[in-house]
Amino acid sequence: MSYIVFDLEFNQAYQCKKEKITITNEKCPFEIIQIGALKLNENFETIQTFNRLIKPHIYTTLNPFIENLTGITMDDLNTSKPFKDIYEEFIDFIQGDKSILCVWGLADIKELLRNIKYHNLDISIIPMKYINLQQYASKFLKCPKGTHIGLNKAVNLLNIPLDSKFHNAFADAHYTTEIFKRIYSNKIQVKTYNPISQRAQNTLIKEKKNIDYYSLIKQFEKMFNREMSEDEKKIIKLSYIMGRTNQFQVKSPKEVSAKK
Repeated sequence: MSYIVFDLEFNQAYQCKKEKITITNEKCPFEIIQIGALKLNENFETIQTFNRLIKPHIYTTLNPFIENLTGITMDDLNTSKPFKDIYEEFIDFIQGDKSILCVWGLADIKELLRNIKYHNLDISIIPMKYINLQQYASKFLKCPKGTHIGLNKAVNLLNIPLDSKFHNAFADAHYTTEIFKRIYSNKIQVKTYNPISQRAQNTLIKEKKNIDYYSLIKQFEKMFNREMSEDEKKIIKLSYIMGRTNQFQVKSPKEVSAKK
């Protein structure tokens, strides 16, 4: 048996100042641009590592926020292999003894499967057994009920040395691995991920609101390395709805000057 501790970084659509529309691919709103992973044996020893950047296919311009957050540049991505090739390498990395995916929150599993499906690749070879380490770290560190601790804070509280910056898939997978070693107990249970029920949940949300709030909230949680509170979720949803109305758009100083 082996543990596959992995993390992802994503790119997404954004509105350029020169272009007044934002085109998001609903089938894949978050495109994977980096996969970082460590393979551990039953003694939590690292036996193999995986760190790959991915050339984007959907969003071929890097969102400036993502570039600032991750330090990844478009030049880095353009010289990398496409998702299909990296996926084949990742499968080779996973294969072997029975593997269990270990993640910091379920968003990475969901988006990995969504990217695989978008590229019409075989989803059945991905292990569905998983451990959500964020959930167990939150309990271990006695977070208030209903809240999940961010990776950065968990690393600090557990006195894990800061070797690399956060928001790098391989660095975050490394930190998640170190947390796993410190909090492991027989209370940690392996669960089975059900992509069908997840898709059904997202479809229900879209039918009611015509907005994928689940992915919207998960993206904020990914960026801030923690779970959003119920109040924060309400604010994000309300802000998104208000932004779609364009009621707070104002003319730029250049447009105002041109009319005078």
